Amino acid sequence: MQKKITSDFLNLLEYLAKADVDFVIVGGFAGIVHGCTYVTQDMDICCNFSAANLLKLQKALSRLDPVHRMTPNKKKLELTEENCGQFKNLYLDTDIGQLDCLDVIEGVGDYEKVKQNSIIIEVDDVKYHVLSIDALIKAKKAMNRPHDKEAVRQLESIKKLKDRCVQEQ
Repeated sequence: MQKKITSDFLNLLEYLAKADVDFVIVGGFAGIVHGCTYVTQDMDICCNFSAANLLKLQKALSRLDPVHRMTPNKKKLELTEENCGQFKNLYLDTDIGQLDCLDVIEGVGDYEKVKQNSIIIEVDDVKYHVLSIDALIKAKKAMNRPHDKEAVRQLESIKKLKDRCVQEQ
């Protein structure tokens, strides 16, 4: 099951990247990228909430039937130049998984700060921005939920191991 979820998330990210959506992977999947072992049930991204970028996001997701997850009747995603400015976050269900689009990451800041605090990874010749381990630790500490506390414990251990490996080289 975990392999299927990860595969679906990678497909979702690839759709966004190929549509040139400006985003950074944050949350649980960013933790997995850095080596955390906990399972995540959604994909969290921080993205530029400009109308142009949100319209690219909508186009990238169009074949996945995106709907607003937090509305009672799961309203279809229908963004326009005019209504894009109404959104600060988008919580979507798609045919291949949940996607949370955030404009601010607690403990880090707005999209520009998040992007400045990201690293680039490459998967199957596609490059993605992922929140750095230091910024992810700050974000998880700011959220302070039980699963975030466990993620912080793991991330801090991973960071110590990486730092030790770098020092030994």
